[in-house]
Amino acid sequence: MKNLFLLLLVSPFLIFGNDKKTPSKITEVTVYLSGARITRTAVCDLPSGASEITLTGLSTKIDESSIQISGLQAVSILSMSYDINFMPIVVDKTSSKPLNQRLENIESEIAMLKNKISGLQEEEQVIYANRTVSARTQGLSLEKLKEISTYYRKRITEIKNEIFKANLNIKSRNNETRIIQKQMAELNNTPEKEQGEIKLKLDAPLPSNLNLIVSYQVQDAGWIPNYDIKSNDINSPLSLSYKAHVYQKTGSDWNDVNIILSTGNPNINVAKPTLGTKYLNFTKRYQNRNVGATKKSKYVYNPSVRKVTGTVIDESGAPLPGANIVVKGTSNGTQTDFDGYFSLDVQSGQELSVSYIGFTSTVLPIYSSVMNIHMDEDASVLDEVVVVGYGAQRRNEYTGSVSSVRAEEIVSGKSSGVKIRGASQITAKSKPLYIIDGIPVAGFEEGDLDMNEIQSVEVLKNASATAIYGSRGNNGVVVITTKKSNLQDDVTSTKFIIKKAYSIVSDGDITAIEINTFKLNAKYEYFAAPIVNENVFLTSTFSDWEQYNLLPGEASVYFKGTYAGKTTIDPYTTKREMTVSLGIDQNITVTRKQNKDFKSKSFTGSNRVLDRVYDLEIKNNKAVTIDLKLMDRVPISQNKDIKVDDVVTNSASYDDKKGLLTWNLKLAPQERKKESFSFQVKYPKYKRISL
Repeated sequence: MKNLFLLLLVSPFLIFGNDKKTPSKITEVTVYLSGARITRTAVCDLPSGASEITLTGLSTKIDESSIQISGLQAVSILSMSYDINFMPIVVDKTSSKPLNQRLENIESEIAMLKNKISGLQEEEQVIYANRTVSARTQGLSLEKLKEISTYYRKRITEIKNEIFKANLNIKSRNNETRIIQKQMAELNNTPEKEQGEIKLKLDAPLPSNLNLIVSYQVQDAGWIPNYDIKSNDINSPLSLSYKAHVYQKTGSDWNDVNIILSTGNPNINVAKPTLGTKYLNFTKRYQNRNVGATKKSKYVYNPSVRKVTGTVIDESGAPLPGANIVVKGTSNGTQTDFDGYFSLDVQSGQELSVSYIGFTSTVLPIYSSVMNIHMDEDASVLDEVVVVGYGAQRRNEYTGSVSSVRAEEIVSGKSSGVKIRGASQITAKSKPLYIIDGIPVAGFEEGDLDMNEIQSVEVLKNASATAIYGSRGNNGVVVITTKKSNLQDDVTSTKFIIKKAYSIVSDGDITAIEINTFKLNAKYEYFAAPIVNENVFLTSTFSDWEQYNLLPGEASVYFKGTYAGKTTIDPYTTKREMTVSLGIDQNITVTRKQNKDFKSKSFTGSNRVLDRVYDLEIKNNKAVTIDLKLMDRVPISQNKDIKVDDVVTNSASYDDKKGLLTWNLKLAPQERKKESFSFQVKYPKYKRISL
């Protein structure tokens, strides 16, 4: 009987003893624009036969259908399940004992205060009841009535004051309770109350030692493209730093893991559409006849944006005042001002809905804090990005650059050797200063860097070297930028394999990861379009940007080491060249005035005739010669009853399809130039137009 009892006691452990908790470690994370794929590794020893293991400490945001297990060798999976385990909070009892004692005391004090309040309220009710009975059943003299009333008033006031003080004491003790609870929470090292678990039932033909690789998809994670655009002066190439702002709130920290950034989005439906036959028949008058095609997704929601500013313009680039901008699904919205500018707080919601009478409404994800919106996106006039700001610091002399380092230019004899083109002009008696990724490196020798690790090289000499690096640059400076990631093109997406390991905690904060820095040969010129903006902008135009797999995102602009502002890089609306503004130059002025001396008839028969002559005056107040691109426009008629004739463009080049005028001017210091153009408009005199 005793043996039977022991058998019954031990049998549960014989049945479930093979179920063991197995820790795992995150080794790699592929971060998508929305979502992430986590790869974990775990080591476990299995006996022969059936057994069960539980992978613990996982995220609570796992998509169960995405779980994949590899490294099983000859072991078979009998079943697999994912569940949330609500883990108890373990508190250091020694440290928390005084806090627990104080909490108990506070609870007793609050209970006694509440009892006091109840007693006072009971007394208050007795006084009210007794006063009513006395007044109704007893004939009281006036003096007696005054005496009783004075007592009641005094006592009722005392009762209410005591109740008020007791409630204040209760509030004070509740505040103390919250402070103590916070202190107790800080004593607890367990970050989450709940954790994900994957339970595996396995069948091993032989005792096995497995190195399991577990991967799964999670939400509440992603990365946002971000850029730094830097220029030292108008003679230097442009530096474009491509970065990723990675965020995650999956419930599990990513500690010292390999990061892969993917341009893919696994949340998009990738099922191939089916095209069937279209059959025509009569329909009801108000029946919807056409179903629009699913639009291609271009932009990705940026959860870090809390405020959006920008402008709304039409197909000609003119601002649209009074356009409605609303956070979709909410009542939070605003309208553009006279200049088409808007500013909107977006604490909730993921999309902006933009509408204007006579234009097609558009819905865009909130992808940037700067969103300049074209109601007809494919008809942008200037096809460029504009940001306000200008830095005015001393210009450094730039004497040489290597925008891309090719094997034949940097290798001499050995595949790992580095010879810098242009460095041979630096004196051979003393070695130049080498700067590797912004850090001076002493004792650098050719061959210390593999050519495949180099992104770009710059050679600075003379004043340009000493102005930045002081006396250390007397023998010249070689600035080397290394690659921060390796590019891998998949069939449907691009992956950036980051070389450095990162730790990203599960708090939703942004971790900036540099993808790469590129040197772009840029053309600098000043730009003005006084019909829409009287300021003169210094712009930088560059091409060959397509090779860098850029995505829409915010860009911080720096000129001569000074922050100039923010803009948006949008490769989906940029054609062959991408133009960014480096700020406004107040030393160049442009004015646009209508010539009032032009005489013409106001009416001809049934038509009204308008003659327009515009004078443009440009002055260069700078001490150097500048190149300026000046633009204006002639209206294009969209109605057969409106005629635009007698267009005189003078020295401007004219695009008669778009009505755009362009002057490419060179102005010497303190030089002033005047340009002009004219046109005539005829339309029925009982109609109205807006010029």
